[in-house]
Amino acid sequence: MSDQINERKSEHIRIINSDENVERGKSYFDFIHLKHRALPEIDLAQVDPSVTFMGKKLSFPLLISSMTGGHHDLVRRINKNLAIAAEATGVAMGVGSQRVMFDNPDARKSFEIRRHAPSTLLFANLGAVQLNYGFDISHCREAVAAAGADGLYFHLNPLQEAVQPEGDTNFSNLAARIGEIAKKLHVPVILKEVGAGLELDDVLLAYEHGVKYFDVAGSGGTSWSRIEYYRQNDEKDNIGLLFQDWGNPTPLALRALRPLHDKITVISSGGLRSGIDMAKSVILGAKLCGMAKPFLKPATESADAVIHTIEKFKKEFTVAMFLLGVKDFDQLFFNESFIAYSTFEKGLFDERGY
Repeated sequence: MSDQINERKSEHIRIINSDENVERGKSYFDFIHLKHRALPEIDLAQVDPSVTFMGKKLSFPLLISSMTGGHHDLVRRINKNLAIAAEATGVAMGVGSQRVMFDNPDARKSFEIRRHAPSTLLFANLGAVQLNYGFDISHCREAVAAAGADGLYFHLNPLQEAVQPEGDTNFSNLAARIGEIAKKLHVPVILKEVGAGLELDDVLLAYEHGVKYFDVAGSGGTSWSRIEYYRQNDEKDNIGLLFQDWGNPTPLALRALRPLHDKITVISSGGLRSGIDMAKSVILGAKLCGMAKPFLKPATESADAVIHTIEKFKKEFTVAMFLLGVKDFDQLFFNESFIAYSTFEKGLFDERGY
């Protein structure tokens, strides 16, 4: 099993790098138009994009989202470069699924990133569905310990598992099991989709079981359904392509959670590709903004290449704040008065040919 999971990680990276269309590039955030202040009445040098999340101050609300891990030189290099860059720039980082390290102890090293990032915000990561396949609180504690993490991501990926040749598809009674872990674990649990978005009903269900952190991870960016299509044994099985754009676009997922604004903390990911997308996410109620695909290629090169990419996003986010006349994160957060107008619904219909 460990060799199979390890090989799957390598296959995922190869597919992402070889097929530009796994990046769906829907640009759903482009349908939201922000107000431009010709007289912002502030100095760009005064803009402070920093934010505090789980008690740690970040230079701006960027999360390098979960990507990979395993017993392979490439994934070890990727995670090391990402961690070094996250520490150097003061942004958050999450590791990829740590399931593999329980079958192959050698894979644990790729997740031991705290030594490269001694002070910044780090997240461990497990598939929530594994709670129905033998995982328990001990696995969760070990995952957190390996990464030296400040929180544990539970990712939800029913679509990916359903189209994956070796997928685990028993998602029954999962909310209660997640809630049990959330009550026992010494760090917060964050519930995340992996590209199909969270709906209000699912968030309410998890909230009732004690979860308070949610990463919407909507559609519009990397399609794991399409990635799994390339791993099918049957050439005629195109279900991965059929469902490649399934899900709730990230801006809609963020807006759907507005009724719970005072009760939960929201992270935006799924198709964010610029500092402007980040600003729009914060306006819609996100405390952190996650991206993965933009960092994959730089991470295979060097930590400096990742740092350069992070600094690019920080500049974009800061300039967006400046052009809105905003000095700090709190002025921007959950303030939809900065939206001039939205053509989201019309744009979505036009794009789908309705």
